[in-house]
Amino acid sequence: MIESKKQLRIALRNCGFIDPEKIEEYIARDGYQALATCLTEKTPVEVINEVKESGLRGRGGGGFSTGFKWELTHKSQSDKKYVVCNADEGDPGAFMDRSILEGDPHSVIEAMAICGYCIGADEGLVYIRAEYPLAIERLKIAINQAREYGLLGEDIFETGFNFDIELRYGAGAFVCGEETALIHSMEGLRGEPTFKPPFPSESGYMEKPTNVNNVETFASVPVIINKGASWFNKIGTEKSKGTKVFALAGKINNVGLIEVPMGTTLREVIYEIGGGIKDGKEFKSVQTGGPSGGCLTKDFLDTPIDYDNLIAAGSMMGSGGMIVMDEDDCMVSIAKFYLEFTLEESCGKCTPCRIGNKRLYEILDKITKGEGTLEDIDRLLELSAVIKDTSLCGLGQSSPNPVLSTIASFNDEYLAHVNDGKCPAGQCKALLKYVIDEDNCTGCTLCFRNCPVGAITGERHAPHFIDQALCIKCGVCFEKCKFDAVKMA
Repeated sequence: MIESKKQLRIALRNCGFIDPEKIEEYIARDGYQALATCLTEKTPVEVINEVKESGLRGRGGGGFSTGFKWELTHKSQSDKKYVVCNADEGDPGAFMDRSILEGDPHSVIEAMAICGYCIGADEGLVYIRAEYPLAIERLKIAINQAREYGLLGEDIFETGFNFDIELRYGAGAFVCGEETALIHSMEGLRGEPTFKPPFPSESGYMEKPTNVNNVETFASVPVIINKGASWFNKIGTEKSKGTKVFALAGKINNVGLIEVPMGTTLREVIYEIGGGIKDGKEFKSVQTGGPSGGCLTKDFLDTPIDYDNLIAAGSMMGSGGMIVMDEDDCMVSIAKFYLEFTLEESCGKCTPCRIGNKRLYEILDKITKGEGTLEDIDRLLELSAVIKDTSLCGLGQSSPNPVLSTIASFNDEYLAHVNDGKCPAGQCKALLKYVIDEDNCTGCTLCFRNCPVGAITGERHAPHFIDQALCIKCGVCFEKCKFDAVKMA
């Protein structure tokens, strides 16, 4: 976890400060005080209004008002309701929810119980990916401890309120981050989304009213109850209150988790908290919002981070992944990489996502091999628009974002691939060509001796040559040469 004066811990307030396997340490830091206050001093409607007034929005990517979502489920009439915690963190390079569950599981348990009180539910379910064994172990310990202390189970705080929590395991399917797909997976069905309405607040798990929030959203709730909505909504921007946890990764000096107030700029995150770009390289782009987000250039470095500003810039908040790229990254290849991930994770239920993204990937692959045309770029734009407009769920609707944002900001790189058959960043293997500068070559034979396919010929102390028909473009000759004689053409 990266420490910085620019940060403010709310969701991560206890991580690293308490032993997550000892409930006493959580209680010592005002743990379960919020639950006690809600059950003994406030009505469900009063708690919901407090959460609404705080301005807390869903931290899983949707950005929907948490209090309003609770209110909708509260108003639904049913003999049974459920609280669901979405811990199916599927973004590559993201580990925000995992860190909270490993470092402070009681904050999520407490918030789920508060939510259950508000909506009229007596059962909570945590949908967590099975690849998080430590988080699962600590959740189990925390749930058992809460039961022993009478903080879960029957007649909590002698108020007549009953609430308990169970775990449900996911297989790491990215699409199950969408709430209807997640609910189907918990029911033992294929993790596929369905049309809304009805929303889960009306008909969710087992066709009963269900409230779904992610880990980070829940982790913020006890603080809001303890310190008040007015304290929380003074942090952040007009429409995005509080803080956001990000997982900083990529070509940046300080890699790790950060939590900053909404409205902190990308420049502050990358250069002041992140310590700037590795090896003194030039900043090129930052991908926010995971594989469904967009790539933002240096023109957006002073953009305040919140839900609306990132969407206006052509990206999104997402769950909090933030990957930094430098001058050596090829943006066409980056778009292809993210699309390959989305293509792999698509549930395949709707045609635009299942087939449309496949066609997008094929076009990008064609361009990175130097076989693309100007018409292919137009096809990327046209097909992306169709996929965004017609896909069933958020995965398909946002999957073209990396393509659209890279074309908008790095069109010159696409044109270089298409018109010149060159990759300006030197990353597209099919477009690379290694040659030896005769003036610099000393005939030391280092390249000759290290070439794995025998593509280099030449006598000792005489210039060497690369047979392009044999060269597999592995780059070993480029790395081994001590005289700057091997060049990328």
